[in-house]
Amino acid sequence: MTIRTAFLTLSLLALPVSTVIACDAPSAPIVPDGDSASLEEMVAAQAGIKAFQASNAEYLKCVDEQMATEKNLEDEGDEGAQERYALAAADYNAAVSREEQVAADFNTEIRAYKSANPD
Repeated sequence: MTIRTAFLTLSLLALPVSTVIACDAPSAPIVPDGDSASLEEMVAAQAGIKAFQASNAEYLKCVDEQMATEKNLEDEGDEGAQERYALAAADYNAAVSREEQVAADFNTEIRAYKSANPD
């Protein structure tokens, strides 16, 4: 085995691990209590949620690319690729659910804020 072949083999084996490491899920922002939050806190929370959504979109793109890589590796006969694909798909679905929950929580608190501050 030449050095070049060995390097290529090691690079391919490391690909799924490096892909997993490259995808960093963003932390969900804290949603303030709409009954007691100030307008400034609600506006800041909205900005934090928009930033979270943008970061989550990048994360989903990364995981989607990871899933495509694992699918290709599975098609090439990599026995562990199917399990890694399933884990990546679960991460993807969890990230979508987390984003939906953050939006739902914020909408609930917006309604509470508007109810507590009718002017």
